[in-house]
Amino acid sequence: MKHSLLGIVACLTFTSLVTAAPPAPVFRAGAATSNITPPLGADIIGGFVPFPATNVHDDLNARCLVVDDGQTKLALVVLDLLGIDYCVSQEARKFIEQEMAIPASNVLISAVHTHSAASAMGTPIATRYVFPQKADDYQRFVARRIADGVRCAVNRLRPAQLGFTTVQVPEHVFNRRWFLKPGTMPPNPFGGIDQVKMNPGAGSPNLVKPAGPIDPTVSILALREPDGRPIAVYSAYSLHYVGHVVSGDISADYYGMYCRRLERLMHGDEQDPPMVAMMANGTSGDVNNINFLQPRQPKKPYEQMRFVAEDLAAKVHAALAEVAYRDGITLAARYREPMIACRRPSAAQMEWARQTLAKPAPETGKRDLSYFYAQRTLLMADYPASIPTPLQLLRIGDVCLGSMPNEVFCEIGLEFRKRSPQQPAFLISLAHGYFGYLPTPRQHEWGGYETWLGTSRFEPQASEIMLSALLEMAAEARDAN
Repeated sequence: MKHSLLGIVACLTFTSLVTAAPPAPVFRAGAATSNITPPLGADIIGGFVPFPATNVHDDLNARCLVVDDGQTKLALVVLDLLGIDYCVSQEARKFIEQEMAIPASNVLISAVHTHSAASAMGTPIATRYVFPQKADDYQRFVARRIADGVRCAVNRLRPAQLGFTTVQVPEHVFNRRWFLKPGTMPPNPFGGIDQVKMNPGAGSPNLVKPAGPIDPTVSILALREPDGRPIAVYSAYSLHYVGHVVSGDISADYYGMYCRRLERLMHGDEQDPPMVAMMANGTSGDVNNINFLQPRQPKKPYEQMRFVAEDLAAKVHAALAEVAYRDGITLAARYREPMIACRRPSAAQMEWARQTLAKPAPETGKRDLSYFYAQRTLLMADYPASIPTPLQLLRIGDVCLGSMPNEVFCEIGLEFRKRSPQQPAFLISLAHGYFGYLPTPRQHEWGGYETWLGTSRFEPQASEIMLSALLEMAAEARDAN
């Protein structure tokens, strides 16, 4: 009898071991940086006339974060570049999918929009349009270094917790599009008169009111080890860039300075592996760092950039002290490429462009907006009727992160945050390509630099079409898992 009872107990114990539920997957995260600084002599872009790089003020990096819930892996990459061509994202995500088994649809690659970097956007604007482009040497280098950075982040995956918060920093962001007093609007390059002017001149007596809002919110995703050691901070702020560098300098602008400062404040630069701070560009297509009503005194190169970066880092660091971290995070991703119609020049615009280009070209290094936009007008005539446009939605725990491949107007980001079915939510720009500015239909009607043919490439209703698609994707990601 004793032996029978022992057998029954052993059998029950064995059965319970066999039928017990497996342990829940552990949420993990890892982060790394990868240097993408170009060689000296590469053309710095950001203005209408490129010029060669003569000095590296600070290195450019691909900042990489990988998160894993046991079933799904996501990779988030922020590049210290003005923008990238679609082919760079394609090639980098192909490497990542083949070498790390992270699906291309789960990899988010965006640029910060520094105006002090070499071009990863490929063919110059005045040449024949090709989509997608064939990658050039620097684009292939950037794609490879993105994949290397993600591989290092995968190698550093370890148990993690997630926290999310926001902080309001309105003092550095100003809408740059303004209504002016009647009769004071200068003609645009096409010879017409807009209702709104970009960068009208700080302190101008002709200012009436800004043509749009600002978004003062810094959105902050924080990842740490269970013992509190930081892994990464992924943040986004809707500020175009700061600028005022020494001519010929390569720089990651305030984005890079912010990251280095936050890493020091959190002592993450003293760890092994080090923590990685990241600053993505929010929706800053019509927002910059110029207070047009109260102009600031002239500053030395990098002085204002450093002021903005250090102030943001301090405020984010303070906000992180109050964050509640969670375990058991689940992930989801959605990726689509809807066809968006391209703008096409009218017969009258084509005739204007041909007549303008028949005149002597501006001297090398000289700026002539009419000549540049005549070139762009002919280029737009060569665009297809519509092009596939990458949209992406990531859900990280409860947080919803959307992206568009444009310089997105601020009010579009505000609308996404308000209407997303998954909350909290925020939107970033310049992801998976550079597709020009994205104004709202109303802003298109008012005109101005960001709406000009060749600056804005999509149909006037594009922002509404793209936002609607992202909101659908957010609902899908909310209901996943």
